Amino acid sequence: MCGGCAPGSGPPVSSIPLDSMPIVTVELVADPYPPLERNLTQALADTVGHVLSSPPGQTWIRLRLLARNGYAENDALVDAAALPVFVTLLERHPPTGAELQAAVTALTRAIAQIIGRPAACVHVEYAPAAVGRLSFGGKLVQ
Repeated sequence: MCGGCAPGSGPPVSSIPLDSMPIVTVELVADPYPPLERNLTQALADTVGHVLSSPPGQTWIRLRLLARNGYAENDALVDAAALPVFVTLLERHPPTGAELQAAVTALTRAIAQIIGRPAACVHVEYAPAAVGRLSFGGKLVQ
């Protein structure tokens, strides 16, 4: 649970540096059966947190399943083994240049390994900086 969302759940949001709290959305295109591994979301949170060097409890993962019949590519049928994984990261200040490339490479490899898809199927997007447009518990990220 997010720090400060429930009594006793962790440090209050006001005491957490907002630059160290990436929000990561992983959208997995997949068949509904077999069901996803039970601990997949936690495994992603732990792995992405390590890749981003986040302290415990400060990388948040939102895992979304997009049914295979809700995804298509023009004039092509996509094999189950090649279904994509879309990853979006929101950070206070996203990295740039060589640091961005290193982060994208590391995240792509780590997420591909956890999900069991080829790295070529993992597509990473960094959202614009969260500064001035995102709030935690009513406190705007500055």
